[in-house]
Amino acid sequence: MGGPGEHVRIEPLAADTWPALEAFFRQGRDPRWCWCQYWRLRSKDFAALGVPQLRDRLRTAAEGPRAPGLVALRDGAAVGWVGVGPRADFERIERSRVIARVDETPSWSVVCFAVAESARGEGVGAALLDAAVAFASANGGMTIEAYPVDLPAGATLPAEAAFTGTLAMFERAGFRVVSETASSAGGHPRVVVRCDLRHLSR
Repeated sequence: MGGPGEHVRIEPLAADTWPALEAFFRQGRDPRWCWCQYWRLRSKDFAALGVPQLRDRLRTAAEGPRAPGLVALRDGAAVGWVGVGPRADFERIERSRVIARVDETPSWSVVCFAVAESARGEGVGAALLDAAVAFASANGGMTIEAYPVDLPAGATLPAEAAFTGTLAMFERAGFRVVSETASSAGGHPRVVVRCDLRHLSR
């Protein structure tokens, strides 16, 4: 492919994009059991629900007034996903003892990515992140944060451990580290990064 995310269009999850995302999530790995509800629910509430209930929660959100995330589509099929919304939407993060709130600044959060194996290495994740930043700004967000893995140069991370993204990916998109956390993935720490959106809304 010639450039990051070329030939991919990114759309908010809605009733018309739900079938493509549902087919993508059913393919396997974490999305098949999580349905982007892991960060949205307290641990005990998440554990109490089965996969059908988690799937129904995401489908209901897709029919709501604000999309719970964005879908990357190629030739009508979903090849990527990013979960994004106001931090207050993600109850597990709000209550987390290992990813503590940095301050009282109202912020949006980018919580997870999923990219089809057939589309990895093509810039789909970066395109989804750029779209998530623009989506937050368009919906009144002033700041957006995320919780990527701080992966040393040359190190690798299994795909299932990299669902919050890597620090390098966010730094390339203009985010900066604002806090350490007590959370880790694959033996590497997660950090809190932020990007100021006010310059985008002028």
